[in-house]
Amino acid sequence: MLRLRAVCPFSWRMFQFRPYSCEPLISQMNKCTDEEQLFDLIEKNKAILSEKQLGCGFNILWQFQKQKTSSLKNVECIRNHPQFLTLLNLTTSKMEFLKDSTLVNVLYITQKFAVEAHDPLVEALVTEAWRRMERFDIDVLSKFSSCLADQHLYFSPLMGKIADIVNRNLEAIQDLRSLSVLMVSISSLISQRFQEQLVNKTELLFDSIDSSQVIIARRIVQFLRNIKYSYYPLLERCNKVFLSNANHLDLESISKILTLYHSLQFHSFEFIIMAKKRLTEMIPLFSQPASFVKLFVALGPLAGPEEKKQLKSTILLMSEELTSQQALAVMGAMEEMESRNSHLIKRIASILHKNLDNYKPVELLKITQALIFLHFRSKELFVKLQELLLSYLKISVIPSEICILVCAISMLPSPHLDEAGISRIEAVLPQCDLSDLNSFATSVLRWIEYDHMYLDSNTGKQLKLLQKLDHYAHQRLQNCSDLNLLWEELRSLKGDWFADSLLEETVATLQRLMDEINYINVARIASFISRTNYLSTLLLDRIASVVIQQIEKIHPFAVLAVILPFSILNYDPPQRDEFFGTCIQHLNSYLGLLDPLKLVFLGFSLATLQYFPEDLLKAIFNIKFLARLDSQLELLCSSLNMRVQFRLMELNRAVCLECPEYQIPWFHDRFCQQQYSKDISSMNGAQQQIYKMLAEVLGGINFVKASVLTPYYHTIGFECILDKRKKPLPYESHNITLGKLPEMHWESNTQIVGSRLPPGAERIALEFLDPRAFCRNIPHLKGKSAMKKRHLEILGYRVIQMALS
Repeated sequence: MLRLRAVCPFSWRMFQFRPYSCEPLISQMNKCTDEEQLFDLIEKNKAILSEKQLGCGFNILWQFQKQKTSSLKNVECIRNHPQFLTLLNLTTSKMEFLKDSTLVNVLYITQKFAVEAHDPLVEALVTEAWRRMERFDIDVLSKFSSCLADQHLYFSPLMGKIADIVNRNLEAIQDLRSLSVLMVSISSLISQRFQEQLVNKTELLFDSIDSSQVIIARRIVQFLRNIKYSYYPLLERCNKVFLSNANHLDLESISKILTLYHSLQFHSFEFIIMAKKRLTEMIPLFSQPASFVKLFVALGPLAGPEEKKQLKSTILLMSEELTSQQALAVMGAMEEMESRNSHLIKRIASILHKNLDNYKPVELLKITQALIFLHFRSKELFVKLQELLLSYLKISVIPSEICILVCAISMLPSPHLDEAGISRIEAVLPQCDLSDLNSFATSVLRWIEYDHMYLDSNTGKQLKLLQKLDHYAHQRLQNCSDLNLLWEELRSLKGDWFADSLLEETVATLQRLMDEINYINVARIASFISRTNYLSTLLLDRIASVVIQQIEKIHPFAVLAVILPFSILNYDPPQRDEFFGTCIQHLNSYLGLLDPLKLVFLGFSLATLQYFPEDLLKAIFNIKFLARLDSQLELLCSSLNMRVQFRLMELNRAVCLECPEYQIPWFHDRFCQQQYSKDISSMNGAQQQIYKMLAEVLGGINFVKASVLTPYYHTIGFECILDKRKKPLPYESHNITLGKLPEMHWESNTQIVGSRLPPGAERIALEFLDPRAFCRNIPHLKGKSAMKKRHLEILGYRVIQMALS
């Protein structure tokens, strides 16, 4: 016996601490009804607990925890219990004997009990898992990646190693549940090529999952959000999973999905309708602030007037109990809801004021934006905000954070930045991307405008700062060599500085890199061009060529984005008929699936280009579709709601005038009367001068009309009538005070004007166009203005359009 012990000391030690059978103790653990019973068992058997029993103990604790309602309080009790510490210490001593799955499961559970990342056990578990990682199966690896994500180690070498393992073994992976976890965890580290491989693999495996697997579908959407890729085929399939499980979606799931869809700019009318219905049903179910705030944030922007009133009154009653983060979430939702409930705004603002010291810079920016948008005024609160923002700015060294702080300061009622603040901006400029530089420039321009109003002496320093911003931005564009990286920086750029200082250089860079435009990024580049109003025939021809060649790989939902710049800029590519015909053909089988808003915008965009596909128009101008559109309009903010209604009216007008053979009725009289009775009331100074000049030239005010409404409600700046000898004819006498327009007499507005003229006479429409009617870089008439000219000519006008400088 002694000889055996001498030869096999390791085996003897193992034998000494293990019971002959661990089943009885595990059975006892499984019979425990609460944590105290389990901890008693651990206390009595701590000297002989095996690694299997330790793993079982953690599992049972976690099962108990998942059944709790007040989970946070219970977590603290468990974490501080002496026998929980015993469990941690015993696990540390037996680390090397734990099975792979047990090792990672213990790490997962300790994190759920909020054990700190620097705890010796957590550090030892992570180190041991790193050592074994190459041999982990896909399920264990996915759980380990989730643990690292919980520690915010998204960019760590360890996460990079996991990404490498997934990359090497991707072909063999058949479990989409585990793969979806890994995809979310490693999404911050992977290349575009690897992203595409993961998307393709997900598509292949998607049908292998059960249609009730909402969590997997949600992770896939989260992955697409993380990599900023609105890949419609996968989004559609995930959306079907959500809709088929609508009755099982809880507040957390609906709220998360809505947030992800918003980030991806993916619009599902069916999901929004379902979400509104489910969330409205939940209003009476939540009486605690934490849950109700989440409901308020999710439902508020979708809710109708009655639901909004109920939500606001309830949150007002709870307002005294709100935490700083809950108050911030409510204020953000009120901004999105365009709320004007002054009592609630004041109450939430007071909570924000009390807690200002606890907010991070990005949260202070959100607070500033919301308060300004909601027209809240409080000198004391804004002074405190400014002090905090300036104090953060003095110590911050991170470019994105400095950008946030400067943006927030510039939005305050009395924006001011001293020399130290300007120096802080200058110090980080070499590290800034185009988005940060644009944000700085927008802020500086606000200061210049404010200082100009109040004759401040800092303007010279701010102009020098603008020059430096120009320099670094141009330098960054000139050095850019990757189209997709460039688009990431361009995607949110807007404002006067970008348009005036950077646009030409940006277009030149895009032209230099245009060979990289392909089916994946063509819609993104087209969307950017749509925002610029800059006509680059090279870029648009390249877009048209890519679409014609790769149309099968472009999702129909992206066709609107592709067509839009051609519509806005009034440009026909060399392969005009092939390009637009290809787009329309590709859309036909999807007309019933397109979001109603997109269908209206698509129809209008094609109409500006003089394309009127019959199938598309039939899909829009029918009772069922218009009822569906009305339902969706109720869910939109007021500005977008009005924009959609105007686009539908303009499409209706275009079809009636340009395609009367379709026999689509004009049904916008009442809408137009409501809008134009509000909008047409007086002339501005420039219009008065032109009116006066035309009256003198033509022979008096009875020979010219200002702000005329035509049939179908086009507005004309000025109108006169010339007889067959080209001499002006007088209108019926109308008294007019300079600056005021004659009273409008509403009648059926569908008769052709020219039918009531004397023989040989013609109506002249004089249009004075401001620069917005033309492309930014050349005097080329944009789509809407060109369409208006066509319509006026159909109505019998001779149109003279003149540019105002």
